[in-house]
Amino acid sequence: MIYTVTLNPSIDYIVEVEDLRLGGLNRMTRDLKLPGGKGINVSRVLNQLKIRNTATGFLGGFTGQFIEDWLKEEGTSSDFVPACGDTRINIKLKSGEETEINGAGPDISMEEADALMNKLYNLKSGDIVIMSGSIPPSLGEDFYNKLIGVCKEQGADFVIDTTGQALKQALIHGPLLVKPNHHELAELFGVTISTRAEIITYGRKLLESGAQHVLVSMAGEGALFISEQGVFYANVPAGKVKNSVGAGDSMIAGFVGTLSKTGDVLEAFRTGVASGSATAFSDDLADGELIEQLRPQIQISQL
Repeated sequence: MIYTVTLNPSIDYIVEVEDLRLGGLNRMTRDLKLPGGKGINVSRVLNQLKIRNTATGFLGGFTGQFIEDWLKEEGTSSDFVPACGDTRINIKLKSGEETEINGAGPDISMEEADALMNKLYNLKSGDIVIMSGSIPPSLGEDFYNKLIGVCKEQGADFVIDTTGQALKQALIHGPLLVKPNHHELAELFGVTISTRAEIITYGRKLLESGAQHVLVSMAGEGALFISEQGVFYANVPAGKVKNSVGAGDSMIAGFVGTLSKTGDVLEAFRTGVASGSATAFSDDLADGELIEQLRPQIQISQL
């Protein structure tokens, strides 16, 4: 079984306004409310790929109920810990450029945190836990480390999709996959990266630090896959980019889901790139039909 953990989910409220006037009255030309949170995105795409998974984390209030109802209607399995506070709302304001206004999210109590930890004690060897996104300040910066400790005790693999110190701390525990984009990779090592060769150099440093597989997305320039098997490049298919939210999460879903099903890392890479591209070409996350249409367009070459 694959489990996704989203510690600070959201409703993503997407608002489109023509010629935004700060300090004046603006009327929406279009709006859309979607369940948000990186782990939830992974679960929704895994569901499109027909790969069994369960989404967990913390949900609370009327906003949390909106997410629960959406996942249930889609057929995505969930097992969240109820939180006392309301799940946050993140605003994506589109008016030419996109402006994001993210909510802080509720404070998570010690009892709620313990309840999530206890759920992970039911893990079995061979399970995969995908931990994605930011950590609510109330949980402390080392909370992912605590979850990773439970995964290791239970013999489960884990994937970590976060940045900064939380990622550095996780590497020593041997994550199945890490997936920074090229900007996050540069920030992690405190450098400027301007060439593919530099991306490969620092991607290999993630392997040396403990990661089993490394995916580096480069937006329209394609993606790199780095592992003990070598370094591989994949193009991105042609299409009109509509959406930047969730493409990286979709890539993780495609990669981990296919790897768990087939054990073939290159097919996992291909499906990951197809899944990320399908989300970029959609208003919401990728659907399974579009992923399958794009897969044949992904060409993989060894570098």
